[in-house]
Amino acid sequence: MSERPPAIVLGHGSLAFGLVDAVERITGRGRRLHAISNEGLGGAELAARIREAMAETGATVLFTDLPAGSCSTAAVRAVHGIPGALCVMGANLPALLHFAMHDELEPADAAREAAARGGAAIKLYPDPARER
Repeated sequence: MSERPPAIVLGHGSLAFGLVDAVERITGRGRRLHAISNEGLGGAELAARIREAMAETGATVLFTDLPAGSCSTAAVRAVHGIPGALCVMGANLPALLHFAMHDELEPADAAREAAARGGAAIKLYPDPARER
């Protein structure tokens, strides 16, 4: 497993750090993710911080906490024009766990699978579909 994180997790406040910490506690693979907060940063500053982190870590995959908002907007700005770079917006813990556990895949492929896993992990109880 590479020592450099293949993905960056962006979130409002301390959310990204909490998600990365949870991945570490559950899998021991939190090193595969690098957390960044938007706290105190404007859009241009956040995009610059993301680009710096991408250069430092070699990451080309970005996970954001919401499908819209400052983190996703800055992430899209940061990866624009970078071949192979990918943003997964609206990521959750199941998505990050899946990504962290699949270092045998190229980061973009693991991110695509993680996005599908994250969406499928959202459930309702009681499930209205089962009550029919």
